[in-house]
Amino acid sequence: MQDRPTALELLGAVARFLDEEIVPVTEGRRQFLSRVAANVLRLVERELVCAEEHAQREWQGLDAILAVEPPPPRSDALRAALRERNASFVERIRSSALERDPELARRVLAHVRQTVGDKLSVTNPAYLEADARRKAGKQGAASGA
Repeated sequence: MQDRPTALELLGAVARFLDEEIVPVTEGRRQFLSRVAANVLRLVERELVCAEEHAQREWQGLDAILAVEPPPPRSDALRAALRERNASFVERIRSSALERDPELARRVLAHVRQTVGDKLSVTNPAYLEADARRKAGKQGAASGA
């Protein structure tokens, strides 16, 4: 394990450098590519922060649909096992099991919503924030009607 700066601190520092020092003094394609690079660094930073928690939550969501299994102890093994479990999950959906079992369909929908939300929290958190504001606006309008 390295001391300071941590990998997360380094990613943040390079993203800030691009945002504050490079983007303002460039134009056109170079400015665009600098913004893309800074966004990629922030995405990687968010993924590193959330990866373990999201993988555990995905595993638990699959436990509600497939047989309950203890997750592997190492994160690399967990990612590989998740790929295998997701393949089983897809086969379960393809088998038409959801059409025969409304409770299973409810659990699948809840799992997919949670997993997609976790992925969006890494790749596009602004979308989730805008969606939450939109939903809050609809609820406020419905209660005021």
